[in-house]
Amino acid sequence: MRRISVTTEIEAPVEAVWAELTATEAFPTWNPFIQSLTGRLAVGEKLVARIAPPDGKAMTFRPTVTVCEKGRRLEWLGRVVLPGVFDGRHSFTLEPFEGGTRLTQSETFTGILVPLLASTLTRTEEGFRRMNEALRARVVA
Repeated sequence: MRRISVTTEIEAPVEAVWAELTATEAFPTWNPFIQSLTGRLAVGEKLVARIAPPDGKAMTFRPTVTVCEKGRRLEWLGRVVLPGVFDGRHSFTLEPFEGGTRLTQSETFTGILVPLLASTLTRTEEGFRRMNEALRARVVA
């Protein structure tokens, strides 16, 4: 198992951050990591996500939404081939603090391929950082 996480403080209310985070149709115009995300953000729904880790190969996968708590948390589970090969539980958590919102983007990876993909996971963590910063710039602008 490996977990990566990036937390960014955004000087805007939770409602504004959530609105931009869930306006997935706009991702291609600003999001450097998740190039596109289609599907309904509701528990049990399948999404189609295209991610582009920095200096890595873009990939498309079809995760299932596992948590969608408006203004608080969005989570999905993606799998490569079969459960236990390479699974990723990706989440966005929003927490209000005085002056804004604390956004944490994280993912827990499990499966037999995790030890073989260390460099990919390092690039993925940098992708989280870039996405969080781009979201901050979009919301604060």
